[in-house]
Amino acid sequence: MGGLTVTGTGDPYPFDLITMGRIGVDLYPLATGVPLAEAETFGRFLGGSAANVAVAAARLGRRVALVSRTGADPFGAYLRTELRSFGVDERWVTEVAGLPTPITFCEMFPPDRFPLYFYRLPKAPDLEIAQDEVDLEAVRAARVFWMTGTGLSEEPSRAATLAALQARGRSGTTVFDLDWRPMLWREKPEPYYERALAHATVAVGNPEECQIATGESEPYAAARALLAAGVELAVVKRGPEGVLAVHRDGTVAEAAPVEVDVVNGLGAGDAFGGALCHGLLAGWELGRVVRYANAAGAIVASRLACSSAMPFSHEVEEVLGRAGGV
Repeated sequence: MGGLTVTGTGDPYPFDLITMGRIGVDLYPLATGVPLAEAETFGRFLGGSAANVAVAAARLGRRVALVSRTGADPFGAYLRTELRSFGVDERWVTEVAGLPTPITFCEMFPPDRFPLYFYRLPKAPDLEIAQDEVDLEAVRAARVFWMTGTGLSEEPSRAATLAALQARGRSGTTVFDLDWRPMLWREKPEPYYERALAHATVAVGNPEECQIATGESEPYAAARALLAAGVELAVVKRGPEGVLAVHRDGTVAEAAPVEVDVVNGLGAGDAFGGALCHGLLAGWELGRVVRYANAAGAIVASRLACSSAMPFSHEVEEVLGRAGGV
């Protein structure tokens, strides 16, 4: 790694992965098929897409850090403790006075209905990430940088996210998780998605998110549109139809769905993301990367939680072995 030191840390080498974006507390009913109005018991978990992706990659042995913010409250302290316990560096997860740490509730009606209820008012602290608070040298040095669409939804997070992308200069692997959450936007997202895609080398999203980013939702058309927008690798998650990945060099890889008994599908995409980063860091061929990430997502869909459900490498390999592919 050339002995590079990450700013202000004394660390001898960069992070494998730095993620930037949403963090919060997930409060999920401890039973499926129960509406929130009738639920009596809940589990508390670390949540938020950027945080979950960080945990997923750390579970696979990667050196990971998160850039985000919480409220200056007990839930914020809980989240930093959880990040440390999962092996995620939380030095850049800072407090915002006067804003509560976000809470997210969900209802679980397997196999495919999982309504989410975000409590992020008056404003989520993770949207208060300011440009001058981001360690751009560390972001530039990371082997992979992962950012999300939600981070573009409001200022000052929008400017900070775009500054981080610009600092990367398309070095290493820069992943744009399209992460479309319409309830978190007050203005049209398309111009900001276009700007982010120009700096990213990888884009990941489902057909609905691809529609927002490119105007295309059919998987192959969406992949081509993402490549035209500037990325090197387009990954389209198709849910029960598996995953499509298309590289600018013409390589196409698909992964068939892994059959599991779905409990909660909400964390599957984040598990997929962390495993995708792991495979790209390992330098695997594209088909193996996609199959591995797909299996990781399926494992989490079969479990109740998101962060604490993220699989270890031996669990992913076991699922792949049963499915007949590595």
